[in-house]
Amino acid sequence: MVRTIMIVDDSNVIRNRISRSSKEVEFEVVATANNGMEAVELYRRHHPDLVTMDLTMPKMDGLECIRQICAADEEANILVISALSDKATGIKALEFGARGFICKPFSDEELIQALLEMMEG
Repeated sequence: MVRTIMIVDDSNVIRNRISRSSKEVEFEVVATANNGMEAVELYRRHHPDLVTMDLTMPKMDGLECIRQICAADEEANILVISALSDKATGIKALEFGARGFICKPFSDEELIQALLEMMEG
Protein backbone atom coordinates (compact mmCIF):
# COMPACT_ATOMS: atom_id res chain seq x y z
CA MET A 1 0.00 0.00 0.00
CA VAL A 2 1.37 3.37 -1.03
CA ARG A 3 1.24 6.02 1.67
CA THR A 4 0.89 9.64 0.63
CA ILE A 5 2.60 12.67 2.12
CA MET A 6 2.34 16.44 1.78
CA ILE A 7 5.42 18.48 2.68
CA VAL A 8 4.91 22.02 3.98
CA ASP A 9 8.00 24.20 4.46
CA ASP A 10 9.09 27.55 3.08
CA SER A 11 12.60 26.18 2.45
CA ASN A 12 13.07 24.39 -0.86
CA VAL A 13 16.16 22.64 0.57
CA ILE A 14 14.15 21.21 3.48
CA ARG A 15 11.23 20.19 1.22
CA ASN A 16 13.64 18.29 -1.05
CA ARG A 17 15.34 16.61 1.91
CA ILE A 18 12.04 15.48 3.44
CA SER A 19 10.89 14.26 0.02
CA ARG A 20 14.04 12.17 -0.45
CA SER A 21 13.80 10.61 3.01
CA SER A 22 10.07 9.92 2.74
CA LYS A 23 10.57 8.02 -0.53
CA GLU A 24 13.04 5.71 1.26
CA VAL A 25 10.12 4.48 3.39
CA GLU A 26 7.71 4.25 0.45
CA PHE A 27 5.79 7.50 0.71
CA GLU A 28 4.49 9.15 -2.44
CA VAL A 29 4.77 12.94 -2.29
CA VAL A 30 1.39 14.16 -3.55
CA ALA A 31 1.86 17.86 -2.76
CA THR A 32 4.35 20.41 -1.47
CA ALA A 33 3.57 23.88 -0.15
CA ASN A 34 5.74 26.78 0.92
CA ASN A 35 3.11 28.58 3.02
CA GLY A 36 0.12 27.72 5.17
CA MET A 37 -2.55 29.10 2.84
CA GLU A 38 -1.32 26.91 -0.01
CA ALA A 39 -1.10 23.93 2.36
CA VAL A 40 -4.74 24.17 3.49
CA GLU A 41 -5.90 24.27 -0.14
CA LEU A 42 -3.66 21.35 -1.17
CA TYR A 43 -4.72 19.29 1.87
CA ARG A 44 -8.38 19.64 0.87
CA ARG A 45 -7.54 18.50 -2.65
CA HIS A 46 -5.22 15.55 -1.85
CA HIS A 47 -6.07 14.33 1.70
CA PRO A 48 -2.58 12.86 2.25
CA ASP A 49 -1.94 10.15 4.84
CA LEU A 50 0.71 12.35 6.48
CA VAL A 51 1.65 16.03 6.50
CA THR A 52 5.01 17.43 7.56
CA MET A 53 4.56 21.00 8.78
CA ASP A 54 7.00 23.84 9.35
CA LEU A 55 5.77 26.47 11.80
CA THR A 56 7.49 29.63 10.59
CA MET A 57 6.19 30.45 7.11
CA PRO A 58 4.84 33.44 5.18
CA LYS A 59 1.12 34.18 4.57
CA MET A 60 -0.11 31.73 7.24
CA ASP A 61 2.05 30.18 9.94
CA GLY A 62 2.11 26.48 10.69
CA LEU A 63 0.05 26.72 13.89
CA GLU A 64 -2.88 28.35 12.09
CA CYS A 65 -2.47 25.90 9.22
CA ILE A 66 -2.62 22.94 11.64
CA ARG A 67 -5.72 24.47 13.27
CA GLN A 68 -7.50 24.84 9.93
CA ILE A 69 -6.56 21.40 8.57
CA CYS A 70 -7.57 19.65 11.82
CA ALA A 71 -10.84 21.61 11.99
CA ALA A 72 -11.67 20.28 8.52
CA ASP A 73 -10.35 16.75 9.15
CA GLU A 74 -9.88 15.54 12.71
CA GLU A 75 -8.12 12.42 11.35
CA ALA A 76 -5.31 14.57 9.87
CA ASN A 77 -1.89 13.12 10.65
CA ILE A 78 0.53 16.06 11.07
CA LEU A 79 4.22 15.91 11.99
CA VAL A 80 5.68 19.30 12.90
CA ILE A 81 9.28 19.81 11.76
CA SER A 82 10.49 23.14 13.10
CA ALA A 83 13.46 25.09 14.38
CA LEU A 84 11.13 26.52 17.05
CA SER A 85 12.04 24.11 19.81
CA ASP A 86 10.44 25.89 22.78
CA LYS A 87 8.01 23.70 24.69
CA ALA A 88 5.12 26.18 24.57
CA THR A 89 5.08 26.19 20.76
CA GLY A 90 5.28 22.40 20.62
CA ILE A 91 2.44 22.06 23.12
CA LYS A 92 0.30 24.53 21.16
CA ALA A 93 0.93 22.58 17.92
CA LEU A 94 -0.18 19.37 19.65
CA GLU A 95 -3.23 21.11 21.15
CA PHE A 96 -4.20 22.29 17.64
CA GLY A 97 -4.04 18.69 16.39
CA ALA A 98 -0.46 17.84 15.39
CA ARG A 99 0.54 14.30 16.40
CA GLY A 100 4.31 14.58 16.45
CA PHE A 101 7.18 17.09 16.61
CA ILE A 102 10.83 16.98 15.59
CA CYS A 103 13.29 19.85 15.76
CA LYS A 104 15.49 21.24 13.02
CA PRO A 105 18.24 20.47 12.44
CA PHE A 106 17.42 16.77 12.17
CA SER A 107 19.22 13.75 10.76
CA ASP A 108 17.75 11.65 7.96
CA GLU A 109 17.51 8.78 10.45
CA GLU A 110 15.50 10.90 12.93
CA LEU A 111 13.14 11.96 10.16
CA ILE A 112 12.62 8.44 8.84
CA GLN A 113 11.98 7.16 12.37
CA ALA A 114 9.43 9.92 13.01
CA LEU A 115 7.65 9.22 9.70
CA LEU A 116 7.38 5.52 10.51
CA GLU A 117 6.16 6.21 14.06
CA MET A 118 3.50 8.60 12.74
CA MET A 119 2.13 5.94 10.40
CA GLU A 120 2.09 3.32 13.17
CA GLY A 121 -0.09 5.62 15.26
